[in-house]
Amino acid sequence: MGLSRLAALHGVATSYSPSPDVTVSVPDDTVIAVLAALGVDAGTPADVRKCLAAAESRSRLLPPTVVVWAGEPLPSALAGLPPGSTVTVEPEPSDSSGHPAGRPPAPLSMRARAAGPAPGAPAGSPAPGSPAADAPGAAPGETAETAEGVVPPRGDEAAAPAPPAWWIPPPHGVHRIHVRTPDNRRATATLVAAPPRVPQPPERTHGFLVQLYSLLSARSWGMGDLGDLTDLAVWAGRSVGSGFVQVNPLHAAVPGKPTDPSPYRPSSRRFPDPVHLHVESIPEYGHVRDRATLDDLRQDAAALSEAVLNKGALIDRDAVWELKRQALELVVQVPLTPGRRADYCDFLAEQGQALEDHALWCALAEVHGPDWHTWPEALRDPRSPGTSRARSELLDRVDFHCRLAWLTAGQLAAAQRAAEDAGMGVGIVHDLAVGVHPAGADTWSQQEAFAHGMSVGAPPDAFNARGQDWGLPPWRPDVLAATGYAAYRGLLRGLLAHAGALRIDHVMGLFRLWWVPEGRPPTDGTYVAYDAEAMLAVLVLEAHRAGAAVVGEDLGTVAPGVREALARRGVLGTSVLWFERDWEGDGRPLAPEKWRRDCLATATTHDLPSTAARLTGDHVTLRHRLGLLTRSLEEELTEDATDTAEWLALLARLRMLPEGDGDEEAAVRAVHRFLRRTPARMTGVWLPDTVGDRRPQNLPGTWDQYPNWRLPIADPEGHPVTLEEITASPRLHALMEVLRPRKPHTAPPGERRP
Repeated sequence: MGLSRLAALHGVATSYSPSPDVTVSVPDDTVIAVLAALGVDAGTPADVRKCLAAAESRSRLLPPTVVVWAGEPLPSALAGLPPGSTVTVEPEPSDSSGHPAGRPPAPLSMRARAAGPAPGAPAGSPAPGSPAADAPGAAPGETAETAEGVVPPRGDEAAAPAPPAWWIPPPHGVHRIHVRTPDNRRATATLVAAPPRVPQPPERTHGFLVQLYSLLSARSWGMGDLGDLTDLAVWAGRSVGSGFVQVNPLHAAVPGKPTDPSPYRPSSRRFPDPVHLHVESIPEYGHVRDRATLDDLRQDAAALSEAVLNKGALIDRDAVWELKRQALELVVQVPLTPGRRADYCDFLAEQGQALEDHALWCALAEVHGPDWHTWPEALRDPRSPGTSRARSELLDRVDFHCRLAWLTAGQLAAAQRAAEDAGMGVGIVHDLAVGVHPAGADTWSQQEAFAHGMSVGAPPDAFNARGQDWGLPPWRPDVLAATGYAAYRGLLRGLLAHAGALRIDHVMGLFRLWWVPEGRPPTDGTYVAYDAEAMLAVLVLEAHRAGAAVVGEDLGTVAPGVREALARRGVLGTSVLWFERDWEGDGRPLAPEKWRRDCLATATTHDLPSTAARLTGDHVTLRHRLGLLTRSLEEELTEDATDTAEWLALLARLRMLPEGDGDEEAAVRAVHRFLRRTPARMTGVWLPDTVGDRRPQNLPGTWDQYPNWRLPIADPEGHPVTLEEITASPRLHALMEVLRPRKPHTAPPGERRP
């Protein structure tokens, strides 16, 4: 009983429900291990009693982080302050809220006094003569002078739909809040002042989903790059009326031989990977003196592309990076022009310590290998004297990696500008992975923020009875709260800087994550709760600053209330056609008008079969060849065919399949015609679907059995196709006609419309 109470105080679940009528108890050993990762010793009953007594005796005037939403009631932590308390809010100097460095706005001072309104004044009115009576409170985005307000009697505000009169709303941003009670108790916390919702897409729109590495053009260096992304966005916006292009995470990878090819297990989520650079677009490229070496590298790159496109080779990220690294070594030797130098210096100042740490990790990894746990002990601590000496010794390499981060950010910005100039209402949709590699830059530079010895995964469910372990160390929720979510804020700000929207993989992780202790099977994990209110507030704040929409990947097991909480804050969900059934009714395919509006609707994702493979059953035979089926091939094919037939029958009833059954291309068009019939704000088209590709980019449950994350986009026969061939494909253009908005007929000048 004591262990359960202690676990509950720290957000650690002692049981979970994989389905509404089933409850599974978490092993005590798991609970004890998770608590230990949170800095709580529960190894013996005596330890439990000691920690429980200490936890229950602590009385905090304020939690470490407080959230206030614009125009909404104050949280209980503030609304319940003792009458007469003084509340002062001051912006954090490090918060990039648009205020000049060193000149933050004046603090907002508020006093909660146990006094009623003046005679004849309505309840909630400020006291006569107080600053609040003479000047309005600061509106979001504005500054305010010191002011005092008066709290009406608590009974009058019990059902108040908005903040009380004494509260002066601070500007949207991250602040420090100080409280002093009449009995001289004091508290300081981080205050996140957030707008109520994230920005929304300007109108119903469609766009492409693509794994960037798989999109090779005639000029690629063996894999798709930011030049190819820019070309795709410009063509899609101008030629087929698309409003966005969604890409895989472009986070920095852990170097190695071979590098982990998964974009969802990066070294750092904060900074992009320079392997995505289009080298020839760097302004200094044209001024490199050693043209012969550059020409040789370009020829080698062309050979890599030739091998992928025409000889059946897989995308070799390591080979691509080796060629680009050599080219970039030459490029950075070219002196920057004064304007470029100023831009680079601004970038360094803006990114600060986070970039310096990331670049130093990259430099140290070149010397000591990519796993910082095996480095000399003095270098395992980013703040040690030994690391400081290494920083000086490797200054040139640190600058090299800082320069690459700047160059990559510049091309990301150029891609978004080009998308907007091409008429896209959203532009580039970037992807945020759920975690990072345990040996990478983020876990080295932010060691205190991660729960070491833990891995994120998923509990057993109907699709995977053994559960899942993703090999990603989780953030500690207590450290996030204590630091005002600084690491999370910086991560979001970096990703949103050049994005029209952000997709969040496994968005349920803002609420809870399944932690698996090292050395244990995923079945022995448990859920650990995060402060969803704070996580959402930071997300809404940063998206608001960037003017970007947010799409949450909310597929799979979703706890009650999660989708509703996300929708309230304007976070769009993800709806995949094959999963959209009337699960609370007859289980049949969900009619288009019954789909939710606030979502990105798609036929597939990078983890699922392409639409052609789904329609033909090829995905089942692929899993059979790899020994992944748990039943006979005949049973699996029969069930799959029944599922597909139900959808095709619905499409036929809705007259979306005029060509009839048996025409694969027509069926793919019908699927997307259906998606466009739903009220979904965004409709996503998997780019490989436009040319009939049957191969999944990633096959969950495989490692070396299948070439995950290394396949170029291909035609139905598996022959790779280039960006140029994709955009000229008749199959693509026929499909996009289904999604193109129909314009009303406009009569020529002088002609009357009937």
